[in-house]
Amino acid sequence: MPQDVEFHLPFPVSCSPDLEGARRRNLAWVREVGLVGEGRSAEWYASWDMPRLAALGFPYARGGMLDLCADAMALFFVFDDQFDGPLGRTPARAATACQRMIDIVHGAPPGRDADACAVAFADIWARCTDGAHRGWVARVAHEWEYYFAAQAHEAMGRLRGTPADMETYLHVRRGIAGTDLPLSLGERAAAITVPAAAFHSPELRIMRQAAIDVTLMCNDVYSLEKEEARGDMDNLVLVIERALRCAREDAVAEAGAEVRRRVVRFQELALQVPRLCVLLGLIAREAAAVDRYVELMALWMSGYHAWQTRTHRYTDAPQVVPATGPGYFDQILGGAGT
Repeated sequence: MPQDVEFHLPFPVSCSPDLEGARRRNLAWVREVGLVGEGRSAEWYASWDMPRLAALGFPYARGGMLDLCADAMALFFVFDDQFDGPLGRTPARAATACQRMIDIVHGAPPGRDADACAVAFADIWARCTDGAHRGWVARVAHEWEYYFAAQAHEAMGRLRGTPADMETYLHVRRGIAGTDLPLSLGERAAAITVPAAAFHSPELRIMRQAAIDVTLMCNDVYSLEKEEARGDMDNLVLVIERALRCAREDAVAEAGAEVRRRVVRFQELALQVPRLCVLLGLIAREAAAVDRYVELMALWMSGYHAWQTRTHRYTDAPQVVPATGPGYFDQILGGAGT
């Protein structure tokens, strides 16, 4: 596992002082909604330390907002693992399973026979949208839909058995990574509303895409062996190896270069944000929200990186959950069986 690879992310790292409380509350929540069972399942989940990811990625969050972020992180990773088995090689069934989640986004109740993933997501979605700005809700509804819908296309990649071209890879990977959603959660946790004219400016949209790509590309390097063992094709290193016909070491180096280019671009555009706010005629409160938004994107990149270099999810995955079986202990997503 290329855990010794270092990515230089020149952004501050901070941690919410409510981490220990979030750990207790998150463990209670995942058990309550059924995302995590007992025994080895609980031990494996605890070793990931999802609350630490939330505390590092959203260091300004406390109490209920930090809990929301931690619970959302738990859903992302537990849900993702449900496709590390038969469901992840059957695109039609993956699409059907995910459509039930998409329906919740658009107002359908989970139903009495809902599985644990649907119950957990319905709870998260209700908490996310409670009191949220309508523009934010509309945008994030699309982000969740993209995340769920992309799972079927990752399943197609596994059936194909070879990495896609870079453009196709990025389209699918940005979906299954769902890394636009934590940035949106960061807005809620920081209690900011970014004016639409600023949010959709070239500067902020390119910066947001850079932050998304930096997170998922670093993750692709650290999770490479875990994913390759299970036949996952949507990994940056594998895509580069195929495109450049190069050795693994060279592909990892090129992955690092892809990250560096995006970090530099993010920094360059950050310097242009003050002038953007002036030209848009933003009042002090609006400009402060934009500045805060830039800060939270940087904190998410550095916080996620700090978490993934220490979590046992990647360092111990091949030993705890062998590639010869499903990548989970508990089947909790409807339709995930053989």
